[in-house]
Amino acid sequence: MDDRFNTIAGWTLFSGIVGLGLTIASSMYFQADKHHAPETAGYAVEGVAEEGAGGGDPPIATLLAAADVAKGEATFAKCTSCHTINAGGANGIGPNLHGVVGEAIGQGVGGFAFSDALKSKGGNWSFDSLNDWLKSPKAFAPGTKMTFAGLSKPEDRANVIAYLNSQGSNLPLPAAEAAPAADAAAAPAEAEAAPEASEAAAQ
Repeated sequence: MDDRFNTIAGWTLFSGIVGLGLTIASSMYFQADKHHAPETAGYAVEGVAEEGAGGGDPPIATLLAAADVAKGEATFAKCTSCHTINAGGANGIGPNLHGVVGEAIGQGVGGFAFSDALKSKGGNWSFDSLNDWLKSPKAFAPGTKMTFAGLSKPEDRANVIAYLNSQGSNLPLPAAEAAPAADAAAAPAEAEAAPEASEAAAQ
């Protein structure tokens, strides 16, 4: 009886050791304990940007410097089912947007009933806040009544903002940011050239 029990216990222990070994070996082979994305994705997930691709959107100030008001007006056409933009225009499903750039967020004139999500944001509709809003209204103000999904292309947002600004606001556009990479690359080259020039002058 004891021999039989010892045999069963031995095989049970052996099976456990084999199972543990296989688990460790498979996790090492498939890198199951590594908390990072695989080098090559099995399939693309819509709406998820690839890591390291693009490095994010360019600053809105840079995009506004090259914005096209006419293209912004054309893109804004999809908004006219809910908004008017003429001076003194009536509110629709959404508020009238004449002079909206620089206006207080959620406090527009005309008696429009803004959502509490927008009323609680505070601040004014700056170029940056409009860019964030047009990119994703629900991300900018969770709980907003706005059902529009947003404009995914930064250039489209810049064009629309430039158009909105031309309709009653006419605020000066922000200065485009200088490219830091070019300046950083030029500095070491200039530093290397200076000693060489000094040596040439000394000879």
